[in-house]
Formats: sequence, C-alpha cells, structure tokens
Amino acid sequence: MSIIIAILVFSVIIIFHELGHFLLAKRNGIAVTEFSLGMGPRLLSKVIGETRYSLKLFPIGGSCLMVGEDDDDDSQGSFNRASVWARISVVAAGPIFNFILAFIFAMIITSVIGYDPSTVLQVEEGSPAQEAGLQEGDVITEFQGKHISIGRDLELYMTLHGLQDENVTLTYERDGEKHEISYTADSQTSYLLGFYYSTEGEPEITQIMLDGSLMEAGVQAGDIIREINGVEISTGQDIQDYIAANPLDGSEITLGIERNGEVRQISVTPKMTKQVDTGFVYNLYREKTNFLGVIRYSAVEVRYWITSTIESLVMLVRGQFTVNDLSGPVGIINVIGDSYEEARSEGTVMVWMQMLYWAILLSANLGVMNLLPIPALDGGRLVFLIIEAIRRKRMNPNVEGMIHFAGFVLLMVLMVFVMFNDIRRI
Repeated sequence: MSIIIAILVFSVIIIFHELGHFLLAKRNGIAVTEFSLGMGPRLLSKVIGETRYSLKLFPIGGSCLMVGEDDDDDSQGSFNRASVWARISVVAAGPIFNFILAFIFAMIITSVIGYDPSTVLQVEEGSPAQEAGLQEGDVITEFQGKHISIGRDLELYMTLHGLQDENVTLTYERDGEKHEISYTADSQTSYLLGFYYSTEGEPEITQIMLDGSLMEAGVQAGDIIREINGVEISTGQDIQDYIAANPLDGSEITLGIERNGEVRQISVTPKMTKQVDTGFVYNLYREKTNFLGVIRYSAVEVRYWITSTIESLVMLVRGQFTVNDLSGPVGIINVIGDSYEEARSEGTVMVWMQMLYWAILLSANLGVMNLLPIPALDGGRLVFLIIEAIRRKRMNPNVEGMIHFAGFVLLMVLMVFVMFNDIRRI
C-alpha cells in the first residue's frame, strides 16, 4: 500500500507539470499529439480530438508531445509556427505549474497544522546570547545575514553551513520592534560522529551533520542506533550514558544501524570538530495562523524548498555533495513509503499531511531542476528560445536537436546511475 501511495504522489506531481505544458500549448494553438503519464509501453490509451491520452508502464515520468517540438516541422499548429514568446510560455509552464501545485498543497498543510515560527524557546543562562539581550519569546528574522521566516530556515542554515566561527549576528523582533545584536559565542573542539538524535524514546537519528563521519558512512536521518561497540542501545539516554562513560577520542568505533527493520554494522572514526554554541534553542513546532498568515506562510513554505534545492545544487557543484548522495525515483518512492508507514500510527490526518509535505518538496524540487539550463530539460530549451528572442532568428533546428539529444542521453545515464545507487542503498 505504501508503495502505491508513493507512486500516486509522484504521478500527481508529474501530471501537473505536463498539464502546464498542455494547457499553454492549447492556449497558443499548438497541436498536442500525445499527453501521457509514465514512460515505456502504453498500458491504456484513448484518442480524443487530435490528442492521444496514455498511461504507460513505468510511472517515473510523463510527456506532452507537440507537433514540431523536436523537428523542423513548420506546418500550421506546430510548435515552431508559434511566436517565440508563445513557445517560451509553453516551456516555462511546466515548472511554474509545479510551483503552483506546491503552493496549493502548502495552503492545505498550513491551514490544518500551521507554520513553524522562528521563536526563541530558551536562552542559556549566562551565555553570550543572553548577555547580548536575547530573550525567550523573541522571533528571529535574520541570522548571519540570511533572512529567516520560519524555524526551518535556521535549521537549513545550520545543516548546510553550520557555524564556522564564534561571531554571531542576528536580528530579532520583540513587541513589534526589531533589534540587531552581535556576540561572540562559546565554542569547544572535540571528537564527534556528526549527528543529532532523539534524547527520549527510540534512539533515532534526527539530523546528520554535513561532512561528518556518519554522513560519509551513508547513515541517514531516520536510522536508529541499536549498538555502539557491541553495547546494546535501546533509548536516546543509552547513547548519552555510553558516550559519557566512553568519551570519543578519535578511535574507530562500530555502530549497529537499523534501517527498515534490518540492523547492519558499520565502522566509523570520529572527527575532531569545532562546535560553536549559539546559546539559544529555536522553535521547529507548528502553530495555527489566520487566513492571511496561511497565504503568507504557504508562499514561505514553497520558497523554503526552492531555496534548499538551489543551495544543495550549489554545494553539489562545489563538491560538498557528490552524485552518490543523489536519489532518483526509486529512492524517493522508497522514502515516501517509509514516511507513510511511520505516519500511520498517528492517524489518517497525519498520513495526509506527511504525503502532502513530500508532494510540496518534490514539486518544488522538480520545478527548480527543470529550470536548470541543461539540454533536454525545460531550462535548456528556454535558453535557446531566449537566444532566439534576442537574435530574432531561430537557432539551427538540427544543431539544437543534436544538443538536446546529447543532453537527454547524459540524463538517462545519470538516471541509471542514481537508480543503481537507490537500489544498492535500499
């Protein structure tokens, strides 16, 4: 059941993307020969008017095939016959529809369970943050030069960038007034494995630190620690007790990591890491808001996922992530299935919220990825169309077609590689 639901989530996102292309093509008088969900051989097919509507075997893609889209056909109703601005609107519509879908789903979630305000929950007694004037209840609006709208903005910054030096600058709001403070945070250097975990109940890993030992070993958030050097671990408190009795000193240790009900043994070496303590704890819990707040924070939710996708891509280009860290359709469907199983125990509402949450993430992600200036993607096609609009002359269709085909082949090779990694991880 979980796999079916995951495939349905994936399919809704893809069909909405292709619907954007389809509606704008029809609006601009471009003939659509086939509108399909999935790839491979057709399972179901029906011709209505000039368009064949198809459901194909592999639910990992979709298409909106327009007359003349990939050749030099210049007949009436072809893609090439439309004005350059009409073609730009058709190509851009897919990613834009993904952002629209993400916003619609975000409105549902924000209406039901609210948003996560970036409120300070606790300030450490005697810490530099307290001495600088920060208090419980203050709402952080800027941190280290980054705009903060929700608690997860802070979490994203900490996850992707961390605090590399002790100089902290932030802006907070109190009683409707904004205040900016700077202070030198406390820091210490120690050996770490690079993870955060639940201190109560199951010893589940909640977050993996970038470039930490556990990230390099392939451990993921959601995994559960069951053993440390042969010592059985049942709760988060057990982890604290073990590390208190056996401080990490750079020696290799063995962990029993549970994922999907199976425990595997891994060996990792703690890294000497500089820890900077901000001196405060911030909120990640959601609270309800009014109608205008729903509109505002739904937009913030979509912006959050667009930002996280772009920042992750930048880190990939810089080499801070590798292609081995990427997940494709198989990995995504597997993770969504796991989320569904975990949410079942919390009731139907939480199942729906969890699935919508994944739909927002994936829809925003698909929108961003398709706008990348890579041949064969919408972004690559937009590059050629923008050049045409500037030159007022179309690029050689054969040259453009060859570039898009080469890009398509490379994307297929990358997809096969990522799919192999997904299957290996699973």
